[in-house]
Parts: sequence; C-alpha cells; structure tokens
Amino acid sequence: MSARVWIAVPVLALVSMSVALNRSVESVTAASVSGAQTTTLDDQTELAVTVYNSDIALVRDTRNLQIARGTSDLHFMDIAATVNPATVHFRSLTEPSRVSVVEQNYEYDLLDPDKLLRKYIGRDVTLVRNRATGNGGSREEEVTARLLSYNTGPVWRVNGEIVTGLHADHIRFPELPGNLYSRPTLIWTLDNSGGQRHRVEASYLAGRLAWNADYVLTVARDDKAADIDGWVTLQNNSGTQFKNANLQLVAGDLNRVRNELNKMAAMEAPMAQRAADSRMAQEAFSDYHLYTLARKTSINNAETKQVSMLGASGFPVQKRYIVSGQNFYYRNAQHPGSPLKDIVQVFYQFKNEEATGLGLPMPAGVVRVYQSDSKGGIQFVGEDRINHTPKNETLNLKIGNAFDVVCERKQTDFQKIASGVYEVEYEVTLRNQKATGITVEVNEPIGGTWTMLRSSFTWTKTDAWAAQFMVPVASEGQSVLRYRVRITY
Repeated sequence: MSARVWIAVPVLALVSMSVALNRSVESVTAASVSGAQTTTLDDQTELAVTVYNSDIALVRDTRNLQIARGTSDLHFMDIAATVNPATVHFRSLTEPSRVSVVEQNYEYDLLDPDKLLRKYIGRDVTLVRNRATGNGGSREEEVTARLLSYNTGPVWRVNGEIVTGLHADHIRFPELPGNLYSRPTLIWTLDNSGGQRHRVEASYLAGRLAWNADYVLTVARDDKAADIDGWVTLQNNSGTQFKNANLQLVAGDLNRVRNELNKMAAMEAPMAQRAADSRMAQEAFSDYHLYTLARKTSINNAETKQVSMLGASGFPVQKRYIVSGQNFYYRNAQHPGSPLKDIVQVFYQFKNEEATGLGLPMPAGVVRVYQSDSKGGIQFVGEDRINHTPKNETLNLKIGNAFDVVCERKQTDFQKIASGVYEVEYEVTLRNQKATGITVEVNEPIGGTWTMLRSSFTWTKTDAWAAQFMVPVASEGQSVLRYRVRITY
C-alpha cells in the first residue's frame, strides 16, 4: 500500500527548538566520535597575541598534550574563527624533529539548530510536543520521525505517512554529527616518532583584530603647557576570546597581499571600561615599533579594550593662528571691489622629545584636545588625527577655526611691466576681537619667478613658491599686511 501524505493545518513552528543531545554539546565533539585526540583551552599554558594596526593579529598558542605515536589526528579547538589557514604553523617544542604535520584541515561548519537539522536528512529524530492536561498542567508527547527533506521547511515520515507543517516544541537528536563542530577547529594529521607527552605551539594570523591609538591632550588655560595621556584601543571581533594573554602591539605600515579573508568587514562593538594599568614598554622592531604590555590581559570576543600607553605632564605647547592663501588672483567675482574672506585656522604645536617628558614614538591615532573654562570645568575644544610620529618630531594639531579672528584679502594692483613680467600687490586685513593679542601666520603662494618688492611685515621665503608673514594683532585691534611682488613667467 502506498504511503499517504498528511498535511497538518498549523504552520510549522519550530520557534523554541532546542537541541537535546544524549551528551552535552560542549563535551561531545567530532573528535570523540571519530576517536581522534582533542585539545582545548584546558591544555593551554601560554598565549601570546601580537596585534598590528592593519586589522590582523599573530596568535601563538602553547599547550601541553598527549600525541599518540605513529600517525594520528589532532583536533586543535578554541582558535579564532577568523584564522587564515594558509598561515598556520604547528610544531612540537619538546621534540621538534620527531613530530611532523602530514595534513591540515580547518573546520568552520559550526553547530547551530538549522545546520544540525539539515545534517539529519534521512535519519530519525524525536519530536517533542507539550500537551495540555485537564488539571491545567502539561505533559510531553514524543514522536519518532524521519526527516525526508528540508528546503523551505521540513518534510517528515511518521508511522508510514508523509507529514508537513508538524508543530514541535523542541527536537531531540541522538548524537552530534561528525562533520559539525561546536567551535572553529584545526585538524592535523600528525606523524610522531618521539614520546607521547609534548609541549606544542600553534601560531597563525587572524583577522578582525585591530588596534589604534587615542590621545587626550589637556591644555592649560594660558595655552602654554599641556598634559597628555595615550591609550591603546584594541578591538576583538575574531570570534574567540584570548584569556590571560601576553599582549604586544606593532605600529607601522605593513605591506600585505589582499585577499577575500583580509577584506572581511569589522563589526561594531561596545566600549569597555578603560584599564588604568601599567603603561607599555616600547622598542624598535625592524622598521616598525613594538609595544609590550607589562602584564597579562584577557581580551573577550566582541570587546573594545583600552590600555594605558603613555603619559606626560606640563610640557610646553604653542597655540598657532594660520591663514593660508589660494593659488589664484584674489578678487570677489560676485561683489567687485569687496574683499574675500579667509578662514583663520587654530593649531596646537608641541615637540615629541624626551626633555619635556615625552620622547616615546607615538602611533597614528586621534588626539582629542580639552581645556578648562573660567570655572575650572574641562571642555572639549577639538580633535585631529596624527600619523606615526617618531621621537623628536613636531606635531601640529588643528582643533578648528577661530571665531573671533577675521581675515579679509584683496588684490589691490596688477601691472604688466614687460613681456612675461608682472607686478602684483595684495592687502590682507586681520581683525582680532579676542581679549588677548595674538600673532597670525599668513602663508601666501606666489607663482613663477618672483621677487618681493616691499612688505609691511617681515617675511620669509618658505619654499620656491611661498612666502610667510608673521603678523601681530593686538586685542580688539587690526593689522593690515600689504606686499608687492614682481613675477616673471
């Protein structure tokens, strides 16, 4: 007799499907099914993580374990889910010449309810449904069913009938399939001609681990001194946590061959509490700089951790007001005869030198600047991004544009003196409405072969096609820079 097809009216609702195995998922692995050896974090004795500021990290995982003599499989669990298998290196630290890797596999088909159900196509499972009883309680009703198909939904065979739309509160599976893993796993086929007890190290590169530097610069009220705190902001989205690890950071621009693994987008993570612990030791390493945390630390998955890197107090700073001209003749096309407005940019400048309490190579990052108001409250005044800055180099941080300093300019004269020879004159007006006097740096581009004929303020030729003028402006005062140049094209 042919089997009948039974279609239930309720829509399939495996909403609360739970995996009830005869043994715990955490303890039952593919290794135990196949008889292979397994190593987890329980065997780990040392862990070192070196994070580069290019979204990659080198992980060195040291464990003590048993390796059977001859040829055997080793399941190396609890690794980063973003591991690049091509970069994995395994060796025995106890007997390096006696243990070799014959074959390597990376298993990333991780366990979840949907994948588990699909692995049971053609096999029997137990469907469990809760039935209400007359006294207001409930009892479990178990049905043994064979999963025939799982496309848009499961198709079952129950008691010789084909059933779809069958509701189940949860499903029980007899065992974990051998080709599903509860967490990312490296599988090695090893050839061991030495002893059975080994201290081994596995190293690999993993993505979605990155760090950057963040700095807090607090400037004194008089704009003449400042304090700085440097923080390492470390992000771990590798899919695993690193417990009690030796942490090192490499600052520099590494040349890397890009592939699909390197292009994985980073995930957003919540900010963790700052860790105000020992600062980092720094050393030159190749053409980069290596920073080592003085203590071990744990880095949880999907975590952003901050570690103190440097600090200095009371070092000198200089506040700069800068106006930069443009590479064209100055005229107001919309309002002829009227001057053009220029932005007056505000910078803080300081030198990264040991004599002032600094002198540590500063990795690229964002410097956020704060200053006290009249009541002593700290206020945010701007931020800028710096590049990798070696010691003894000068930093200039743009914090914004001046509110109370106004710059206007116009070209007041243009004459052709001879063929290809011209004389031009400019007027730059600076007004300062601040309570203190300032000095404004006016940087003017000048094309062609030029000669400064006259200037109302001292000037410096800063490069072949530029001149700089230092213009003092009194409090609530005005200064006018006039200069004339002869240009040959």
